[in-house]
Amino acid sequence: MTRFSCLLAASTIALTLGVTAPTRALIVFDPNNYVQNVLTAARELQQINNQITSLQNEAQMLINQAKNLANLPYSSLQQLQASIQRTQQLLAQAQRIAYDVQQIDRAFSTSYAPVAGSQSHQMLITNAQSRWQNSVAALQDALRVQAGVVGNLDTNRIQTSALVTSSQGASGALQATQAGNQILALQAQQLADLTAAFAAQGRAQSLEAAQRAVAQDQGREQLRRFLRPGQGYQSQDVRMFH
Repeated sequence: MTRFSCLLAASTIALTLGVTAPTRALIVFDPNNYVQNVLTAARELQQINNQITSLQNEAQMLINQAKNLANLPYSSLQQLQASIQRTQQLLAQAQRIAYDVQQIDRAFSTSYAPVAGSQSHQMLITNAQSRWQNSVAALQDALRVQAGVVGNLDTNRIQTSALVTSSQGASGALQATQAGNQILALQAQQLADLTAAFAAQGRAQSLEAAQRAVAQDQGREQLRRFLRPGQGYQSQDVRMFH
């Protein structure tokens, strides 16, 4: 009986296994395959991170390039041109003998020419008066140009402050370069003002020196005429009180 019971139990188990095995799949865990899958996923994640970092670097590079190519928002060109134009207008308003080669040559061939013995006394007086008027006009012109240059100093101070501030706050290479170029333009404008002031002062000094030189020549001629022997003084009848 015991033996039959064992056989029956064994046959029952075998029958049960034979019936249920096809209906339920067995789950098999492969550690090596799992490790490979994890490593593959890690490598892919690392590649994605590398791509993100590369994109971030490229985006930052484009931002930097945009900053380097950005124009300086401040420009002093209009103010500098206005200052130079004011100085040019003062030079163009020079009186009598202006900054013109033909006018200078014409003046030194007439009123500043060496005194000739054939010139009348009235001509000598007229030329002397013309030379004196030229000197006074040149001195006035020099003072006007100097006043204009001094008037530009306040504009130059404002532009210098604005350009230095713009240069210090430049966000890119182009802005810094443009600020530097405008500072150089400001310095060129200041040199132009200085040149104009020197030219006006030099003109006045040259005309004054020329006046003294011709006055000495004319003085010698007038002395020669005074000392020249000739007919003495002859009294004449003078009618007075009508």
